[in-house]
Amino acid sequence: MEKRTNLIKIAVVRCDIVSEACPGVGCFKAFNERKSHFEPYSKDTEMIAFFTCGGCSGRRVYWLVNALKKHDMDVVHLSSCMLMEDTYPKCPNLDSIKKTIQDAGIKVVEGTHH
Repeated sequence: MEKRTNLIKIAVVRCDIVSEACPGVGCFKAFNERKSHFEPYSKDTEMIAFFTCGGCSGRRVYWLVNALKKHDMDVVHLSSCMLMEDTYPKCPNLDSIKKTIQDAGIKVVEGTHH
């Protein structure tokens, strides 16, 4: 099957600790409605993965991002919970997680629904 040229495939990585209390509804709602950080995407955009970092140090990110490259992933969004400092503790490994994704040749967008 030929890849459509306008199809963008994205994934969201989120905080492992926050995932115990958050089902991800805000991220999916923003994506489905193309709001907040998902506004620039067309209806052809697909969310192909929604995963956690694997806990502090972000140990799972390297393996999952490299596995997703095989599925033509274009962009990884860092979930809002990783960036917020009021509601949740800000991710202490944000810079290294971001660098790991970028080093794999994948674009990073900071934020999902906040």
